[in-house]
Amino acid sequence: MGAGHDHAARSAGEKHLGRLWTAFALLAVFMVIEVVGGLLTGSLALLSDAGHMFTDVLGIGMALAAIHAVRRAARGGGDPQRTFGSYRLEVLAALANAVLLCVVAGWVLIEAVSRFGEPPEVKAGPMLAVAVAGLAANLIAFALLRAGSTESLNVRGAYLEVLGDTLGSAGVIAAAGVIWATDWWYADPIIAVAVALFIVPRSLSLARAALRILVQAAPEHLDVAAVERALRNVDGVAEVHDLHVWTLTSGMDVAQAHLTLDHGADLAPVLADARVALHDGFGIDHATLQVEPAEAGVCHPAGW
Repeated sequence: MGAGHDHAARSAGEKHLGRLWTAFALLAVFMVIEVVGGLLTGSLALLSDAGHMFTDVLGIGMALAAIHAVRRAARGGGDPQRTFGSYRLEVLAALANAVLLCVVAGWVLIEAVSRFGEPPEVKAGPMLAVAVAGLAANLIAFALLRAGSTESLNVRGAYLEVLGDTLGSAGVIAAAGVIWATDWWYADPIIAVAVALFIVPRSLSLARAALRILVQAAPEHLDVAAVERALRNVDGVAEVHDLHVWTLTSGMDVAQAHLTLDHGADLAPVLADARVALHDGFGIDHATLQVEPAEAGVCHPAGW
């Protein structure tokens, strides 16, 4: 049962590998184009969009690295001391993504404030052309990553970043249009600030999700009390204690518990029924269950 679940967890990222590589290459090319375009036109909004696109490229790169590390470990190339494999690499990459996004947003806000005093002239025509190309690239990457965003925390991070970039590119197009029509240079730092403020709460949400996994908190969608009740309702179980539920990586919830048997209960069917209860009720396939006969006496759970 554990091996099948491991395969499912690996395939959640692997089946989107081709789309990840395509999005990575596409965004890397247009990131360079936006950086060059931002420097040549003097547009902070375009540079902020390039900065967000850089975190997209880095985030997808980390997602690809995590997937390949997990595949290598699954094929026998991993460190035997890492008994849970390399699954947490995905979570660490997502957290790093969120931090980088916040840093980029902070830089854009500081730079925008300095420009409000005397906004520099921006070349609206080239700015508009680059922004339109960036929007097209983001829309393609957005479509490529959408399916995997519900299955992998790392792909979800990249998906959210591309979503922010897509809206950012639309904002840059709007700013370029305003500047081209009215010569109102303030449109550029205003759009840059809007893009930065849009991405911050999404970055914090991603960081919160990653930190919940790293501190081994119970998954938000699971009620631990309900898990305990389900195990207690299994025929032959007298008591449930030392119950822990946490997430190892995206789509892989893990549980452990001690089950005290009723007098005369048969161990094998109790264990099988408990695993079925966890699978059917909560989607937990990786569970370590310690079954204790009633006559074993008082069990002393770990002090942590």
